[in-house]
Amino acid sequence: MTAPPPNKILLTREDLPRLGLNLSPSTLLRLEAAGQFPKRVRIGAHSVAWLASEIHEHIAKLAAERGAA
Repeated sequence: MTAPPPNKILLTREDLPRLGLNLSPSTLLRLEAAGQFPKRVRIGAHSVAWLASEIHEHIAKLAAERGAA
């Protein structure tokens, strides 16, 4: 069995702290609106998730900016 393509893997709000993103819902909304965090994908009437590939790219970008400073 092969793994699904990375852009098909979704992360929920509960998955984000495992990746070191311990952000409140209001902070996530504010960062998304400012274009500083990937936009969420609506997966149900009351559920959202993020593409894992976009979250990992965001973390890599933060690390690169840290190295450039």
